[in-house]
Amino acid sequence: MQIETLKKSHLIVAGAVIIMLPVAAYLIGASSAPAPENVVAAAQPDSVAAVPEPVVIAEPQEPQPRIELVEIESGDNLMDVLVEVGAERFDAHVAIQSLQGVYDPRRDLRIGDELQVTLGPVSETGTGSGGGTADALNYVLSGLRLPVSYDRDVLVDRNEDGGFVAREVILPLEDEVVRVEGTIDSSLFVNARDAGVPISVLIELVRIFSFDVDFQRDIWRDDKFEVMFERQRNDDGVVVNNGEILYAKLALRGTELPLYRFENSEGNIDYFNEKGEGVRKALMKTPIDGARLSSRFGKRKHPILGYTRQHSGVDFAAPKGTPIYAAGDGSVVQAGTNGGYGKYIKIRHNGTYSTAYAHLNGFARGVRQGKRVRQGQVIGYVGSTGRSTGPHLHYEIHREGRKINPLGLKLPSGEKLKGDRLASFLQHRKNLDVQYSELAGPQFVAETIDVKEESLTD
Repeated sequence: MQIETLKKSHLIVAGAVIIMLPVAAYLIGASSAPAPENVVAAAQPDSVAAVPEPVVIAEPQEPQPRIELVEIESGDNLMDVLVEVGAERFDAHVAIQSLQGVYDPRRDLRIGDELQVTLGPVSETGTGSGGGTADALNYVLSGLRLPVSYDRDVLVDRNEDGGFVAREVILPLEDEVVRVEGTIDSSLFVNARDAGVPISVLIELVRIFSFDVDFQRDIWRDDKFEVMFERQRNDDGVVVNNGEILYAKLALRGTELPLYRFENSEGNIDYFNEKGEGVRKALMKTPIDGARLSSRFGKRKHPILGYTRQHSGVDFAAPKGTPIYAAGDGSVVQAGTNGGYGKYIKIRHNGTYSTAYAHLNGFARGVRQGKRVRQGQVIGYVGSTGRSTGPHLHYEIHREGRKINPLGLKLPSGEKLKGDRLASFLQHRKNLDVQYSELAGPQFVAETIDVKEESLTD
């Protein structure tokens, strides 16, 4: 029994050894093999365990609207522009219909306007941007921004019913006042432009002085000019509009001619000299800027006909296309071709005076017989039509039907302020003078300091 028992125990031990041998071999092999890259080894007693970085799963992004900027070119219309950038024709039609009473695309859409068209993402089934797959995503017209002027836009937005609503918005602007001055060594136009006076302000500057100044005969080298005007900037700091002239002065051979913007007794804005006398005359001396007086009133040998005859007006030589202004308020009694005068305009200003403009290249838009025009309004452009040897304006003044010398015409001054209105003007004039001087204050202070420092070192 003992031997059998001993044999049995030996057999059990041997069997256990046989069974454990593969397990031991596996454990020995596993301890010597390198760990896989994606398995983090257990920390050893004297080491710091590596902490795995958390996995961040990005949330799906909502599709964003598409914004298209389109600059209007010649021949464009609003419907074609909207369809071209991706709007459905039906949506474009409904959006345009919403503009009634707010914006007229046929009248208000101008070459160079920049339109902002917004196309919103929707699913194929129309359940919104999150309701479909990327393959089913589509874009439809959802908004439109149209520029109207420097301070106004029109916005068109899609409403909850799928239609469109248009509204006008006022743009926030920052007002500022600018001072510019300089010396004339070429012409007022060239020197003022080079000094930083915008063209629109410069045209107004010429207009308000045209009642007293002949820009061909009265301007001399080393004459000086001053001007203070308003302008506006948008939120980006960009100048979007040059406004009204508040104050201007010409110093012509020592004679100073200051003008101030002020409201007259009838509530209209005009310009007055330092005494409160309105500068507006019945007619302007020269209805054109930057021109050269090429022929005076009187008898002369006609350059084409070849014999001496009465020259019934004055000629101003100027490049083709130069704007021509109405010399005064009035009604157009003729605008068309008139024999040797070529393209011709005649304006009746009152029961006494009329003016005529000949050899024009063309007429300004809207100028036709029966049309009312304002003093200083552009009515046409210099040309060489009719019997003409080159581009120029032939200008006539008719008094009670007779042609008179425009350069010799003497007309009464405009309104003279009196009483309380004059007192208000004088205070206003003082305020503008102070404002003008303060705009240049730091510059003058710096110049004074420099002079003092130089005198101390001499």
